Amino acid sequence: MKNKINLYLLALTIIGSCYTSQAQQNITADLDKIISTAQDGSPDALVAESRLVNSKWINIAFYAGFKPQLSLNATLPDLNRRINAITLPDGSVDFRSQSFMNSSVGVSLFQVIKKTGGTVRIGTNLNRLDQFGSETVPYQRSYLTNPISLFLDQPLFAFNSYKWDEKSNDLEFESSQKQYVEQRETIAYDAVNNFFNLYVTGIRLENAVRNQVYLDSLNIIAEGRFSVGRIAQTEMLQVKLGSKNASARVSQLQLDKQIQTEELRDFLGISEEVIFDLTSPTDPPMYLIDKELAINEATKNRSRTIEFRQRLLEADRAVEEARRGAGPSVALTGSLGLTGTNPSFGESYSGLLDQESVRLSLSVPIADWGLRKAQKEIAKSNLELEQLQVSLEQNNFEREITVNINQLDLKRKQLRLQKEALDVATLRLDIAKKRYQIGKTDVLDLNVAIQEHRTSIQQYYSALWNVWQAHYQIRNLTLYDFVKNESIVY
Repeated sequence: MKNKINLYLLALTIIGSCYTSQAQQNITADLDKIISTAQDGSPDALVAESRLVNSKWINIAFYAGFKPQLSLNATLPDLNRRINAITLPDGSVDFRSQSFMNSSVGVSLFQVIKKTGGTVRIGTNLNRLDQFGSETVPYQRSYLTNPISLFLDQPLFAFNSYKWDEKSNDLEFESSQKQYVEQRETIAYDAVNNFFNLYVTGIRLENAVRNQVYLDSLNIIAEGRFSVGRIAQTEMLQVKLGSKNASARVSQLQLDKQIQTEELRDFLGISEEVIFDLTSPTDPPMYLIDKELAINEATKNRSRTIEFRQRLLEADRAVEEARRGAGPSVALTGSLGLTGTNPSFGESYSGLLDQESVRLSLSVPIADWGLRKAQKEIAKSNLELEQLQVSLEQNNFEREITVNINQLDLKRKQLRLQKEALDVATLRLDIAKKRYQIGKTDVLDLNVAIQEHRTSIQQYYSALWNVWQAHYQIRNLTLYDFVKNESIVY
């Protein structure tokens, strides 16, 4: 009677859980849908997209800096009234009160010369000075005009940072685009793990519920057999213990499924309470992988290759900077323009005078006690070291691709074997159940069959999980779709 009550309570629990499920949103999805949903709208996908957009604007801002920069500068006005020390015509100094207002407005066009590392600026400017009158000085107004001025600043034989900055920026932008594709493939890989975590737990829970119902019914049969003396008390207690353990396993798996449901919901960015009805996953697509093609595509598509190039570029830049810095420093600065001044605004633009300036500065190291030579040798040594490290990491990267390709074949073979083992374990369990019900075998053999079947289920889905992981791992390593035979582009 007690066992019948337990079965009744179990049925009520299952029915109650069904009603709870109806109050929540049910999502039916297969593995492909989970992956596409994660890649399009998960928090990780939104972060990846934001990073890509950010890198785009960084690239736009960088190249905008090489375009002409037009600016307007004005001071309207600069009013001053104070006592200053003034040198008088006879050479003496006296403190006099001054009150004046200075106003200016100008437009300038600034341009970086990327190829030479210099800068040029063209501008026009107008200044007006109002000196307010006093008891001894009358009010005065004057204008200073610069209709056009040209300024050039050009280092000679110097390190051109603009050229190297452009190369570095181009690699950064290219890397960000490849990283976006990699992040989407990483999301797909994580989606596979989240999907199988929940799906395998659901399969184990369904199997545990069936085993609990079956073991509870066997417990009733065992108690009846014990009451008529057909089995020993130890066998009856062993069946009862199996029933209790099955009930505890169901409770634990229910908790695990709830936790993994929340993990999948958070991963997909779903805020409301949902219940996932996951469709049974199929085997991954079969395809052959040419190792040489895989390595070539990985070299072409992965951001890691861009990282190698960036590191070598920075080392080359350091060598060039040290080499240029070891020699003389020469700079050419010049300006050319027109200027005029007059109390009248109109007259200030007539009778303009030329203004020119040219300066060639030179700095030659004479004695630095080997400092610059040491800096050059350090930069060269760092370049050689970086080349060796990049070569080693490139070889390790290619080896990683080869290992993953070989592991995919082994995991496919393991999946086939586990599928055959599951079929055998299922058949053995069915036979063991029938034999025990008619009294042809003992409970030990039944428990062994149940445990073997449970293990086979876990091993089969673990093997299927491993193959799907390997499939997306190779996609991530190469950014190449071997099913469609094309590079992965989003």
